[in-house]
Amino acid sequence: WPKILTRLHTRMWCYFCLLQVGVFQSRDDCNCMVFLSTVPLSAYVARPLSARSSLAAVSAISPFLKRTQQTTEFVYIINNIFMSKSNLASAALKYGKLWGRGHETFPKSLRRILSVKGHGDAPTQFLQSLVTCDLFSPPKPPRAVHDTSLDNIINNNNNNNANGGHQGEIPPIRFNPNMRPACFLDPKGRILTDALLWKNEKNSPSAAAATDASSDPRDAVEYLIDVPGDSADLLLDHLKKYKLRRTKVSIQDISEHVTVHCVYGTLNADGAPPGYLAALDPRHPSLGMRVISGSSNGEQSSTFETRTESFSKMMTNYFPQSNGTYEVIRKLGGVAEGIEIQGRTALETNQEFLNAVSFQKGCYVGQELTARSQHIGTIRKRVMPIILIDTQIQIPQPWIVAHKIQDCGLSSILDSNSEFRDIVDVEGELPPLLPKLSAPAAGGVLALLSGNLSLPKDYTTDASSLEKGEERGDDTKRILQSQQQMEFLRKENQRLLKEIEQVAVPGAKIVNKHDGKTVGQIITHPAPGTSVVLAQMRLDEVGLLDSEKGGFKMTNKILIGDDGTKEFRYLPYIPIWWADIDSKTGKEKEE
Repeated sequence: WPKILTRLHTRMWCYFCLLQVGVFQSRDDCNCMVFLSTVPLSAYVARPLSARSSLAAVSAISPFLKRTQQTTEFVYIINNIFMSKSNLASAALKYGKLWGRGHETFPKSLRRILSVKGHGDAPTQFLQSLVTCDLFSPPKPPRAVHDTSLDNIINNNNNNNANGGHQGEIPPIRFNPNMRPACFLDPKGRILTDALLWKNEKNSPSAAAATDASSDPRDAVEYLIDVPGDSADLLLDHLKKYKLRRTKVSIQDISEHVTVHCVYGTLNADGAPPGYLAALDPRHPSLGMRVISGSSNGEQSSTFETRTESFSKMMTNYFPQSNGTYEVIRKLGGVAEGIEIQGRTALETNQEFLNAVSFQKGCYVGQELTARSQHIGTIRKRVMPIILIDTQIQIPQPWIVAHKIQDCGLSSILDSNSEFRDIVDVEGELPPLLPKLSAPAAGGVLALLSGNLSLPKDYTTDASSLEKGEERGDDTKRILQSQQQMEFLRKENQRLLKEIEQVAVPGAKIVNKHDGKTVGQIITHPAPGTSVVLAQMRLDEVGLLDSEKGGFKMTNKILIGDDGTKEFRYLPYIPIWWADIDSKTGKEKEE
């Protein structure tokens, strides 16, 4: 099974590595792309990220880079190789780039499994009145990236296939219809927790093996609720509170009998062996493939340790163990969960973008506030990722362009002869008001800011490279200078991370130093080894909601916490799975 899961990933890995060699052939014209090599964020990932993350960063910010013949050809080569070599890889681009291969097992403190089971439609009817999604309608697939140029390349690839290439349409990425995201609300319409719901049909041998050994064989349907560990007890009490005597369901915590795992770097969740349930994360494929393991081969007394060992033994040769990766991916990807979103509304936490909310279903607990917010109100705050940097660090060009667009207006820039005209108008594709990044792309930007970059292998400081340097002259001096600059950046980044860890705690306010107003509130600790936090930000302050004097300023200076004295700068970005925001309502634009 693990070998099957790697087939797509191996192809993509090879193409990225081949491309990495040619990136530095035109360094003079592509200095802005010097970060296209390995991103060593191994401080929190068991395996350093490959060129995939850096290339993802370029794909995300390429509309902001000044065009030259070399950069144009390079971006075209990247797309062309993907489309011509692997149809499935082409489809994968619809959801952004994948994280590096790996797997991890969640302890009970991070993820737990609750069970709601009963006869016929009883479990579905019971949960239908408590969750924000519609259990009687098929789940929607995750939102695909809207990229006109990408669509054109895919269509061209299909035409080439019809003219003698590989036959057939691009195969779709399959999402399990029995798995969906959901939220549970309190009577006031505030979130108790988010969760992933697995509809576990008893006629499925692999599904039945993943349930509690004491299951009543008469029970036809069971829902497994994959819930963050910090909010599992609250949800369990909530479910029992609404269970009436005539409600023919049983509710229990079966975390002692099943274990939750996650696999990264694949888009294929088919072929799970007996004792396992597997499905791509229904919120977005970049969050990995979710796996639930239980007893198999007649075992009735498996423990967390034995299940973890068995799964790790099966996966390690193809997907190395990488504990802690999920926390990094979801925070870089802008996904808050569990206690982080508790007490907030579904729309403020972007649950409708994750397909966890249905506005067509009937009544459920907490529906009134959610429906009123969608149909009447204006969403003025949303949870989004922000990068905290020192005020002395040079601002990356995507945020400079975002500032110019919001400050001067896109139309004035395009109508003028300013230096930004060639940057923002790329083959008819206009950039968003803020950079739109996937988790790997955000990792590439962080590597650029922190100096975690790899220079070409033939540019080293050993004796052999010095001999080459005598021939290159200024080239070698520039490379050695770059090495010194990156070493300085690394040291400064370590100092910055320590300062951020002390002040960037959940609940800390983000205050604009210029006018003393609160622009947001931090809701998570920084992603391990990075300066990225999730914060509930005022949309007018980041330029996503119309305001007379608001908008993102690249020269912003903020203080964190009530007693904060250290100045920081924040760089907000839009997660790749977000819908386009209506600047008047703060909600998804109507088509």
